[in-house]
Amino acid sequence: MPPSAKSDGPLNGRVALVTGSAKRLGRAVALRLAQEGADVVVHHRSSSAEAQSAVAEIKKLGRRAVAVAADLSKLSEIKRLFEETAKQFGRLDILINSAANFLHTEFEATSEETWDASLDTNLKAPFFCAQAAAPLLKKNHGVIINFADVGGLLGWTGYIPHCVSKAGIIMLTRCLAKELAPEVRVNAIAPGTITMSGDPPELEADYIKRAPLRRSGTPVDIAETVLFLVHAKFVTGQVLVVDGGRTL
Repeated sequence: MPPSAKSDGPLNGRVALVTGSAKRLGRAVALRLAQEGADVVVHHRSSSAEAQSAVAEIKKLGRRAVAVAADLSKLSEIKRLFEETAKQFGRLDILINSAANFLHTEFEATSEETWDASLDTNLKAPFFCAQAAAPLLKKNHGVIINFADVGGLLGWTGYIPHCVSKAGIIMLTRCLAKELAPEVRVNAIAPGTITMSGDPPELEADYIKRAPLRRSGTPVDIAETVLFLVHAKFVTGQVLVVDGGRTL
């Protein structure tokens, strides 16, 4: 529907920035926030077509949206991302740090480049995004939600840099929650056993075996958890594991 016809939602008037929201879980979260009334900054690194498609979907909901490209491994581009957000919307209420990579590397073959790529994208970037966002978020008692995953709790061979980066996200969340309180709440989600459209059937079958709930999770499960944390005004510094019980 056109912007003039949009209906109010609980997040009407709020602005959200979702990193890595051109595709997969980030996109699902961005669209769900828009459905709740938020205007959205769709961040991507190089997925321009997918980002513009997400923007078009959000605008159909009657919300404002812009796509902004930035390489989050570079501090200068992180700063530019938030400067552009302030320029376009004049405020920021919700930061979702969902951009990540998932790099497989055997222990003996792990290179400095792979280590740096994992830590730069998965851990360094969320910290500096939070740092850049904090002045805007503090004005409106905003929220930061970081994406960890169960690899940060379980530890997987073949993915040591990834697991270390996600374990770091858990501690980063706790530190930021204390650092930015009381103006900003900071929490994290640790997804696991989540499948999406296009994933191979054998992956879902494996996840179903691992999860006590006997099903795989969906992007809807993650998006709904994000909404819970956005609205949970007395929750900060916590990590919600969304994995159907796999970590049990």
